[in-house]
Amino acid sequence: MFGIIKRIIWDLMDPTGRFNVYCAIVRNYPGTAGQMIRARFIPRYFAEAGQNIIIHEGVRFRTVHRLKVGNDCQLGVENFLQAGGGITLGDRVMLGPGVKIWSVNHNFDDLDTPINQQGFKEDEVFIGDGCWLGANVFVFPGVHLPEGCVVSAGSVLAKKRYPPYSILGGYPARVIGNRRPKEDGV
Repeated sequence: MFGIIKRIIWDLMDPTGRFNVYCAIVRNYPGTAGQMIRARFIPRYFAEAGQNIIIHEGVRFRTVHRLKVGNDCQLGVENFLQAGGGITLGDRVMLGPGVKIWSVNHNFDDLDTPINQQGFKEDEVFIGDGCWLGANVFVFPGVHLPEGCVVSAGSVLAKKRYPPYSILGGYPARVIGNRRPKEDGV
């Protein structure tokens, strides 16, 4: 029992440990009150935080001090943001429920060394202004999603070029439409 208490004290002395303990307490607090509590305290730990951030229930963070979130963003229910390589969310980004964004992955090139001993590769993720990622979208490290894109539910975004204002879907995601109105005569 003393060992557990000692670990809790140790966690509270470390900034990352304090953040993790705090999140464990408030992560699932329901309703508007929960959103208000999370919006007031959790963004303090971000690398950068805009105004009017909504953090829904169950959002999990790793390496939160490398996360940049713009104005009027909504982090959806049960999102998981692994920001070890850096994640930037522009203004007015909406993440649907279950979205996962990864900016770190295991190295696996050396066949003679177990994967869990090869270290990690960090690759920053950027989600542009006004993007909406639907439910259960997975974003791989290194993705750069330009402004105005909509990603359909269940899609997987790989590291490749996507045009602004695209509608994306699939596994891996590809352009399935465009949000820009068609010009007269075109």
